[in-house]
Amino acid sequence: MRDAFVQALTALAGTDLRIILLTADLGFGVLTDFATRFPRQFLNVGVAEQNMTGVAAGLALEGRIVFTYSIANFPTLRCLEQIRNDVCYHHANVKIVSVGGGMSYGALGMSHHATEDIAILRTLPNMTLVSPGDRWEVREATKVLVQRPGPAYLRLDKSAAPDAPRAGECFDLDKARKIREGHDITLAATGGILGEAVEAERMLRTKGIACRVLSIHTVKPLDVDSLASAARETGGIISIEEHTVEGGLGSAIAETLLERGVIPGFFRRLGLRSGFAGVGSQEYLRKRYGLDSLAIVDAAVSLLRSGRREVAVVA
Repeated sequence: MRDAFVQALTALAGTDLRIILLTADLGFGVLTDFATRFPRQFLNVGVAEQNMTGVAAGLALEGRIVFTYSIANFPTLRCLEQIRNDVCYHHANVKIVSVGGGMSYGALGMSHHATEDIAILRTLPNMTLVSPGDRWEVREATKVLVQRPGPAYLRLDKSAAPDAPRAGECFDLDKARKIREGHDITLAATGGILGEAVEAERMLRTKGIACRVLSIHTVKPLDVDSLASAARETGGIISIEEHTVEGGLGSAIAETLLERGVIPGFFRRLGLRSGFAGVGSQEYLRKRYGLDSLAIVDAAVSLLRSGRREVAVVA
């Protein structure tokens, strides 16, 4: 995902001098081509994320389209006050890019995990929150964010689902993508863990279970219409995110559907429920915390077998 973003932004920067990329001492090698080709559109501010955000806000208020770039929690949680006060309050055209969302940097432990960022940043006024599921969505979302003014958060994962755009498909930031069609159950995923949902759909299909798979690439604003249709047209919904269940995608879905008066046959949030995650590879941690394809299959089969209308919010 990281490389897809950098390639897309590099192509855009060649035709739009307003685009500025700031990094907090990260991306050596990855950002070399951009920095070499566009030295007046690139700045490494050093290990100073708060300052990077302030600089970004200033540049944006002077007419620039500014992208800030660092590992997951550093350009978000470390400088939350600057994002809130400098960027969001002034509706500054700053796009915060985090690489390694979720537990991508699993072996480095909780200091490098981003498992609360969606919950926190989606509460900020004026913030658009984008969490692509595959590389095609990353490239398309980057293009849209350059055109769409105002604050945005682009959450990139180390993992990614296989690219599967339909022939002639156009990306719409405000609409969830229907990756698979089905009537028995809906799997709604955000971020690279969409790949686990796609694999779970394949496994469930062999059991005769037809799953609708939605890529919720934009958590804010949330596509409530697609989710309401899923609640009405399928047996129930499982939300899937590499993030704490408190305040994340599952919370957003539950809040908006209930407010609209749409109750799915069942509802289960798959995400972190045990506080901070441990240490290990992303694959290992997904398995450990019940977020891999096998866990999704188990949850789907269990809910469908229950045969009753329930809103399940416990693991």
